Amino acid sequence: MLSKALLRLGASAARHPWRVIAAWLIAATLAVLAAIAIGGRTADSMTAPGLDSQRAAQLIERAGTGQEGMTAQVVVTPLDGGATFFDHGSARTALTRLQTEVQRLPHVLGTSDPAGALDAGGDTTVRGGLVSADGRIAVVRVQYPDQSRLSAEDLDALVDLGDRLRAELPLRIEMGGNLFYAFSDPDGGASELIGILAAAAILFLAFGSLVAAALPIGMAVFGLTVGVAAMTVLAGVTDVPTFAPVLGSMVGLGVGIDYALFVLARHREYLARGLDPREAAGRAVATAGRPVVFAGGTVVVSILGMAVANVPFMTVGGLAVSIVVLTMVLASVTLLPAFLGAAGPRLARAGLIGRALQTRKPARLARRRDPAAGAAHAAGWRRWIGHVSRHPVPYAVGAAGLLLTATLPVLGLRVGLPDDGSLPHTRTERRAYDLVAEGFGPGANGPLVIAADPTGDPGVLDRLVATVAADPGIASVAPTHIDRATGIATLVVFPTTSPQDKATADTIARLRTDVLPTAIGHGPARAHVGGATASLSDVGQRTSQRLPVFVATVLAMSFLLLMLVFRSILVPLKAVLLNLLSIGAAYGIMVAVFQWGWGGALIGLEATVPIVSFIPMFLFAILFGLSMDYEVFLLSRVREEYLRTGDNGTAIVEGVSGTARIITSAALIMVAVFLSFAVAEDPSTKMFGLGLATAIFIDATVVRMVLVPATMTLLGRTNWWLPKWLDSMLPRGSVGTDDTDAESTGEAPRPRLVDR
Repeated sequence: MLSKALLRLGASAARHPWRVIAAWLIAATLAVLAAIAIGGRTADSMTAPGLDSQRAAQLIERAGTGQEGMTAQVVVTPLDGGATFFDHGSARTALTRLQTEVQRLPHVLGTSDPAGALDAGGDTTVRGGLVSADGRIAVVRVQYPDQSRLSAEDLDALVDLGDRLRAELPLRIEMGGNLFYAFSDPDGGASELIGILAAAAILFLAFGSLVAAALPIGMAVFGLTVGVAAMTVLAGVTDVPTFAPVLGSMVGLGVGIDYALFVLARHREYLARGLDPREAAGRAVATAGRPVVFAGGTVVVSILGMAVANVPFMTVGGLAVSIVVLTMVLASVTLLPAFLGAAGPRLARAGLIGRALQTRKPARLARRRDPAAGAAHAAGWRRWIGHVSRHPVPYAVGAAGLLLTATLPVLGLRVGLPDDGSLPHTRTERRAYDLVAEGFGPGANGPLVIAADPTGDPGVLDRLVATVAADPGIASVAPTHIDRATGIATLVVFPTTSPQDKATADTIARLRTDVLPTAIGHGPARAHVGGATASLSDVGQRTSQRLPVFVATVLAMSFLLLMLVFRSILVPLKAVLLNLLSIGAAYGIMVAVFQWGWGGALIGLEATVPIVSFIPMFLFAILFGLSMDYEVFLLSRVREEYLRTGDNGTAIVEGVSGTARIITSAALIMVAVFLSFAVAEDPSTKMFGLGLATAIFIDATVVRMVLVPATMTLLGRTNWWLPKWLDSMLPRGSVGTDDTDAESTGEAPRPRLVDR
């Protein structure tokens, strides 16, 4: 049913190419106009219901202190390198003017007053952490309302003010805070261009034709334009996290070009058989389009499955990325065949490089009737796969051992969120972070906010301050603020360690489990630990706790889908286990690079950082879906050969070698696209890029070209075993089996191996 629908869709698009291309142009234009008119900018909201930090935020909101909103900090020091101090003179006057100008910005609820703190006395405690002990570094803390009332324009206004005052005041001015984290633009533009250029070069080498190389790129650019514009419209309705456009571009380019490559390769094969270009396009969509739809659907379902984490920003981010993937699937079965129809017979002609690397030859039709005639086809790959099949045990054990070794660092995986100290020195947030750490200690960059409701126990606040201050992980406690109307108190406390340090997470946990219960006792009072640092720590713990459930759900879903597609028990079980192994190896390499620092300098990593809390779940969802691309594409060909010949060994050699060049070319494109993002400034983007590139490389080489043929050889005919009772229960469906070829040649597929 799906095959016939795709055949009609592809053939129709190829017969009326300019209508379809015009429709996509109109869709892209409307999407961009809608994004301009009603779209929003991305913003991060690292909260989740049911967390202790969320309860703290609710108490702070009840108190109306404004501390539940966004914050920024302006860090200043005299330009003369420390010869001048803020205690007097022009530096003091400049500091006062700076604070006054910041206070006047739109939506600013209030600012700290470091100059006023100096007037109160010289003791560092009296200064409230606003002026360093040596008088050289001052901090103006800026309080904004809740994120829902802000936009990127507020960040722009603060940055513009800083640029103006740098030219007018004798101060070095740096800025940071969660306002920057929430509204900074993602740094993916240059990476997208690099990825597109790399993909174009690989496609040209693969096909030896500028036209053939341009079509997948053109389709991907169209799809990316519509998908990202739709994501921007979504951002006008809800908070779309800042990583979503970067991740959407990364995944969209990768899968879009991959899907187009699969369809284009089939199309050129049919052209080589002598089919009319329009009929060839329809057949290509009917055959290669089925794995594309299946694989794209798997990616989308896997990503949307992250809703089980119950972290809203991850759910919305997954939805945004899914929109891009769905757009690429739609473009692959409509826009691409239109391009193929418009190109006509020119795609059948390949240049010198294309003739050398072309994966399919005109003799394939004859080979389907006479397998011996295809002995020269893909000779190098056939020799390799044949060699692996003759020595399956050592190759299976060796490859599995290699991947398990690469997975071992996962045992030391530590999730968190890299703070501004991991950014390059070219960023003002990093320079502000360094100044604060120098003047006040590393913990000043990640203060905690304890919200307490002392109802029924008026003495609890004194005990609370005393016990919190006595904790070894706390450097200082700011004066308590008590709201007269509600009685709710807020304490700003500064840890001794930086926000991304594991010791800070331990301090937060200790405050909640030991310190606060000791101070409150069994009375009616309650207290919760909040603030940005605590919220990020809580989200990390939530995702870590939900990750096993999510992984089990995706594995079960993938097993059932593959069992339905390939009518087998062992093939989907093997696929699930091998995919899990390749993803585990990618996780291990990420830990070695980002936590241990191995090779970090090669991607511009300036300091070791924890793995971003939400990245393991996102990576698993995306990678498991992407690995299904290759799994379905490869196993469809193996199953096709098995149904034709009934011989497992022949099916493995012919099926794997017949798809090897397409899979390796597609993987090389994805690796190039993903690695282009690994050199971005932001550590999160680096993690996404390196993690995706590593996993795809491992999957397309070690797994597909070694483990798959070795394990399938060891399993023999039982690869296709399916109990009769289960076969009768499963609905009939097919993905990738070349039914159109069978119809055209008159061949009847042989029956599956079913347990009688």
